[in-house]
Amino acid sequence: MPWHAQLDLDYRFEAPRTLLHHQHNGPLRILKSLYPEGDAICHNVVIHPPGGLVGGDRLDLNLKLASGAHALVSTPGATRFYASDEADAVQQVNIHLEPGARLEWLPLEAIAHPGCRAQNRLSATLGEGAEMLGWDVTALGLPASGQPFDHGSYQQRIELPGRWLEQARIDATDTRLMDSPLGLGGRRCLGSLWLACGTALARERREQLLEVVREVLQSAGMNVDAGATCPHPQLLVVRAVAPVVEPLMALFQQVWGALRPAAWGLNNTPPRIWRV
Repeated sequence: MPWHAQLDLDYRFEAPRTLLHHQHNGPLRILKSLYPEGDAICHNVVIHPPGGLVGGDRLDLNLKLASGAHALVSTPGATRFYASDEADAVQQVNIHLEPGARLEWLPLEAIAHPGCRAQNRLSATLGEGAEMLGWDVTALGLPASGQPFDHGSYQQRIELPGRWLEQARIDATDTRLMDSPLGLGGRRCLGSLWLACGTALARERREQLLEVVREVLQSAGMNVDAGATCPHPQLLVVRAVAPVVEPLMALFQQVWGALRPAAWGLNNTPPRIWRV
């Protein structure tokens, strides 16, 4: 029988602390709130005890941050979409930031197993002055285990309504997409990192942040191809592809570590789960 799980995270700023109120239904949980940077920033880890999704499973994660709240949310492991012969497996993340809120959405990668039928979707709305630093990373297949992504489909959608939309349907049998230089060029890991703002970035700030990011990208190894751009006045985006997930994720962590102090004047304090 398919699983349907839902987790609602409601962050509120009650000076001097960001507090989390949450509800869950089904196998989706939140670990204890941590404050490694002090009371203002709440760190949380979302866990899915079954460890993956099969056909018909659905995960709904809803995050709401009130004005002044700042949360950093990560995961302890990859989101796995397993093989399915029938219905799609769906993960839907809905994010709403009220004016002046900040969110860092830093999950580990999603893995599309051979034969999966998957939909991975994220939608975020930002109030005036709110800002979100986040990423989405997808690994196609399990190359280290000799299981290439040679059949199945993976649908991706990342949306900031009215500002940005990225969507794709990756069919494992579409050789032009999978192997052509105009597509993935044989690489099986792709990712997007973004800094989204509820208010347009001033030109000087936008150019400064792009320069910071591009300095990091210049140090990227030959196994990662990446570029940074501002497709909208309220958005900075980094896109990257690599043969496997590890160098791409390491690069995104470096970009995050550079953007955080440049954009917000905060220290580079990685989530503890990254060291586990």
